[in-house]
Amino acid sequence: MQNRNSPLSPEVWLHDLFTAKAVQEGAVTRRKARDVERFVGMERFMREIQRRGYQVVENSGQIIIFCNRAPIRWLTPGDPPISLKEIGPKSFKDFDARDRH
Repeated sequence: MQNRNSPLSPEVWLHDLFTAKAVQEGAVTRRKARDVERFVGMERFMREIQRRGYQVVENSGQIIIFCNRAPIRWLTPGDPPISLKEIGPKSFKDFDARDRH
């Protein structure tokens, strides 16, 4: 949800994002998901992404924006990535090396 008390208007935030050098060069950029929500709102952000034909992924609170129309190819083997909703809550003890087989 957009923060009405933000010093940046959604228009200014989007303008700053999409005039960045990486975006202009068709590269990749990222933003914190909470900043997208705070300054613009995810719905408006996604409309702009779709309008431009870009692709976006989210991982661990980061929004990664592919500022081109090239296909994305996963290089890691195995099943496609799953969402946090599918994983469920985790803690550091879930990743304890002693538990590995």
